[in-house]
Amino acid sequence: MSANPSAPPKKSFKQQMLAARETAIIQSVNRLLAEKGFEAMTVDEVAAEVGIAKASLYKHFASKEDLACAAMVTAMQRAQAFIQELPEDASPLDKLKRVTRWTMGLKIQGLMPSLPSQNSSLRATLMASKDYMDGLMEVSDVLGGWIEQAQAQGQINPALPAVAVLYTLFARACDPVIEFLQMGEQHTDEEILDLVMSTCFDGLRAR
Repeated sequence: MSANPSAPPKKSFKQQMLAARETAIIQSVNRLLAEKGFEAMTVDEVAAEVGIAKASLYKHFASKEDLACAAMVTAMQRAQAFIQELPEDASPLDKLKRVTRWTMGLKIQGLMPSLPSQNSSLRATLMASKDYMDGLMEVSDVLGGWIEQAQAQGQINPALPAVAVLYTLFARACDPVIEFLQMGEQHTDEEILDLVMSTCFDGLRAR
């Protein structure tokens, strides 16, 4: 019996090892970006955490910017996958809440990479990355559509520009309030998520 011509060729052991190492590198970079940010992270730290020589790391990624970009692309792909798995019959507002809580949950676990500053060299690399920009545009378009639907249904203030609401939700992924509440040690992680979700979607006005 002939082999299935449509089946992808099996990776060699060496290819599998290289892929596993690359995954480990990206995971380490993601954690360091969440913990320290791009500017404070060093290539030496990444190599040491993965347990490889710095020269070996450069065989996978040519620069610190490429390292961070790969981690940001992976984070964006995770967001796309999460959005695709949401139930189709959920309301637009419920979908927005689920995505926002998910991103904050990653942050509270130290798994959400920090966005680069305006003048960071990483920003230019991300802007030039087709994978990252395509993912960002897809996520923005989907969330933007839900925001407009929720506004039409009277669930979100229609007087607010949809893009302002979008950026407000994006900002929750790097909200320092989460860290401040964690440092206070007065609330569980779930309680912190509930508190920040409430201030985000319900506001601060007494009801």
